[in-house]
Amino acid sequence: MSSQCEAAAARAAGAPLGFFERYLTLWVFLCIVAGTLLGLFAPAASQAVGALEIAQVNLPVGVLIWVMIVPMLMKIDFGALHEIYQQKASMGVTLFVNWAVKPFSMALFGWLFLKHVFAPWLPAGEIDSYMAGLILLGAAPCTAMVFVWSNLCGGNPNFTLTQVALNDLVMVFAFAPIVALLLGVSSIPVPWDTLLLSVAMYIVIPLAIAQLLRRRLLARGPEVFQAALARIGPFTIVALLATLVLLFSFQGEAIVERPLIIAMLAVPILLQTLFIAALGYWLNHSLKVRHDIAGPSALIGASNFFELAVAVAIVLYGFDSGAALATVVGVLIEVPVMLALVKLVNNSRAWYARGLPHN
Repeated sequence: MSSQCEAAAARAAGAPLGFFERYLTLWVFLCIVAGTLLGLFAPAASQAVGALEIAQVNLPVGVLIWVMIVPMLMKIDFGALHEIYQQKASMGVTLFVNWAVKPFSMALFGWLFLKHVFAPWLPAGEIDSYMAGLILLGAAPCTAMVFVWSNLCGGNPNFTLTQVALNDLVMVFAFAPIVALLLGVSSIPVPWDTLLLSVAMYIVIPLAIAQLLRRRLLARGPEVFQAALARIGPFTIVALLATLVLLFSFQGEAIVERPLIIAMLAVPILLQTLFIAALGYWLNHSLKVRHDIAGPSALIGASNFFELAVAVAIVLYGFDSGAALATVVGVLIEVPVMLALVKLVNNSRAWYARGLPHN
């Protein structure tokens, strides 16, 4: 990575927690309330928005999703991929946990709790849809918020950018096959054409646009690039919240009638988050990886690219589906849980350093 790009990357990864990010859980809760009330008291308006579709893609949501993810994908520096060799052990942990463990452990937790433990209290016709939502969450490791978690735990900014870039590259090729495999194992029909369309629309095309914008802005200097990110960054959260309002406007009646469903969906998501973070952290410690590398390595898998999961759930199964609801529950619990994990990573620094060379 060039010195200019390296400086820009460090500032991007080291940016302080913004106003929207700091209170994201509150905003998500308020949007859930607003969307639910909208669905209860103005169902015609919600249905009118939901009818604006082309090729199974809702146009308002499609626009909002792109506004969400393009600013985040602009932070990815594929030129940093050559730095993989400098942190081979931790990068191996990241790839192993995110792609060989995480999607399958999420499917396992979902199968255990939704199809067995909580099955008597869940609507039988929706269980497969809830499972699909959990699978989508498990197959999408974090792209954007990991920059925040890395900063809060003192993570190495260049490593954070490198692992995110590598994960995004893998995601382009692995997301659809893994999701299709796990949906098939769960006996859920796999709409391959819609799934591949989702990968193109929500990974490949926005990633290409984001990288083109990144190159053009960096050509004018890292200061111009950072200023542009600062201006457009808040639109990511605003678009996410607007999407949640629309989503919950379709879920309003079901939420009011069955409020415990959200709590039951939160259990496997919470256990998955804790398991993946612990596994990544322990593997890095066993391989004697530095703490400022181990922190972001563990947290990238624990966090989810929930924007992608929400978007694909909506395209595959619809606004009012159990899959869409399950992905949104992931958004609801992610921020407080990840902040707690950051605190654990920071508080365990002394334990982690024991037995490591040069610490």
